[in-house]
Amino acid sequence: MNTTPQSFEIPLGEQKLQTKFPADTIELSIHEPVQVMDETLFCSRLNSFLQEHPLDLSQPIIVVTDKTRLCGYPRYLPLLIEILLKHGMQPDRLRFIIAYGTHPRQSNEESKKLYGQPFDNFTFIHHNCHDRDLFVELGITSRGTPIRFRRDLMEASAVITMGPIVHHYFAGYGGGRKLLFPGCGERQAIYKNHSLYLDPLQKTLALYCQPGIVTNNPLAEDLVEIAEKKPADLAIHGILNSHGEIIDMLFGNSWEVYEKGCAIHGRNCELQSEDFDLVVASAGGFPKDINFIQSHKAIHNAAMFVKDGGELIFYGECCDGIGSTTFLPWFQMGDYAKAFEQLSCNYEGNGGTALSMMTKLQRIRIGMVTELDEKTCNLIGVQKLHHHQVEKLLAETRTKPAWIARGGLVVKKS
Repeated sequence: MNTTPQSFEIPLGEQKLQTKFPADTIELSIHEPVQVMDETLFCSRLNSFLQEHPLDLSQPIIVVTDKTRLCGYPRYLPLLIEILLKHGMQPDRLRFIIAYGTHPRQSNEESKKLYGQPFDNFTFIHHNCHDRDLFVELGITSRGTPIRFRRDLMEASAVITMGPIVHHYFAGYGGGRKLLFPGCGERQAIYKNHSLYLDPLQKTLALYCQPGIVTNNPLAEDLVEIAEKKPADLAIHGILNSHGEIIDMLFGNSWEVYEKGCAIHGRNCELQSEDFDLVVASAGGFPKDINFIQSHKAIHNAAMFVKDGGELIFYGECCDGIGSTTFLPWFQMGDYAKAFEQLSCNYEGNGGTALSMMTKLQRIRIGMVTELDEKTCNLIGVQKLHHHQVEKLLAETRTKPAWIARGGLVVKKS
């Protein structure tokens, strides 16, 4: 029997913490996809699409994601622009919109780093979900969500979206349709859609609002209805490897292309696994652990591998703190029932994330190595830990642990 400890690097912000784990530790990681995409293939696929589906490039808008979901922009945006120019676009007609949803606005310095040279040369609009004057009304979904799209998107000659396909902890998958809504959505409409995460009859979170699930997922099905009102004229879907790098891209304007991308991502990232008494996981470092709201996606995924009554130790730096002003107040209400009742009456902000966190803490213990202060950790219900404490625990544990380096990507197969 091998008793030699295993050694793994734990990502925390920009750090890599070399750490010894027990010999029988099980590493849970995605099925690493093969690198396919490069500049030549990108140009070839884009040209093929534009030849088969010519776009009116007189007033185009390109929608990109924010810093929490990257898509190789410095490398591929210049190529996208170059090809659009060859197909007749005038450079002064192009605008970009950064799809923040309800996320906070980035600085110009951050944006320059994320989008590269195009940020200096073209107009980038920072989406503001609070400005009702930006939106036009297009009706209401069968589940009661007001359909509000930005007026400039409706008036654009062509809308191009470019972002990665990722799992989403209650919408099933992100990317694709989600760049236009909720990425460019109005705040109250976003909250109404997100309220479908709650099952008011059972007073629980909706059963099928899970990563990788879109069938019978009320929130995901609501998004499909909204997307039908304003689909992108071209959607560029990035496929990621375990390091968050783009390894392939799909080009299309159909729901089938998006579903194909989701299926590829699901095959790469969904694992069948036993449950563990102890799981150690990281969000994957910066920017995945830039704040708690982003880190929670990895916490949610990693918790799925923990037995009832077990423990999750999570590494999330959270250099930007919580990342929301609408998260902590739900914990200040005193208990899950009060928060659920209030949220059912008036859904807002990151209330669903708060309920999701409370639900996990009813089942397992969570310790966190983080820059969040101890008072905040206690309010959320997690134990603030330091790395040396985790090292000691791993040296003394008698249980077989699991290790997840990039918790935001690894999802337990349903």
